[in-house]
Amino acid sequence: MTPDFKKDTNGLLPAIIQDERTGKVLMLGYMNAESWEKTQETNKVTFYSRSKNRLWTKGEESGNFLEMVNAKLDCDNDTLLIKVKPFGPVCHTGNDTCWNEKNEDAFSFLHYLESIIHDRKLHPKDNSYTNLLFNKGINKIAQKVGEEAVELVIEAKDSNDNLFKGEAADLLFHLLVLFEEKNIPLNDVLAVLKERHK
Repeated sequence: MTPDFKKDTNGLLPAIIQDERTGKVLMLGYMNAESWEKTQETNKVTFYSRSKNRLWTKGEESGNFLEMVNAKLDCDNDTLLIKVKPFGPVCHTGNDTCWNEKNEDAFSFLHYLESIIHDRKLHPKDNSYTNLLFNKGINKIAQKVGEEAVELVIEAKDSNDNLFKGEAADLLFHLLVLFEEKNIPLNDVLAVLKERHK
């Protein structure tokens, strides 16, 4: 992938920043060859600031970094689409996006829960049930998914909707823990469902 920085007289190309999980467009910045190279080296999105006239890593002052997940070029090789994992609000105003939108989708809580589970794996906490599962390993996590699935099936045969919903929530939670243990993002599973729908 080679962006064509020579198309612009200032050597700058627009970089559209999109949340990899929610699909929301978070902001637009500009990159030159040097900022693009630094972004690839550090996995932290770095722009060329036209007002500061220098490289600017998003979050260098606020701590709200943008971790690059992947990047694509448009058909003319002169616009970058960078999919990221944001750490905190993106806009300098404190909003989730520079268009004053909430960074969420229809399944935003599932993605939020997925990020909490991911954080627990990276930064274990004492007395965390999630960390207890991770400590017991893949076999125990898979066993819990099976147990919760059986309990859901049992509740499906009764008429107590509240108990059924509770068991469904338990199954979803343990399934997300299993995905994390397998290093498979929820979006990858959703992509399989979408592909099967075609």
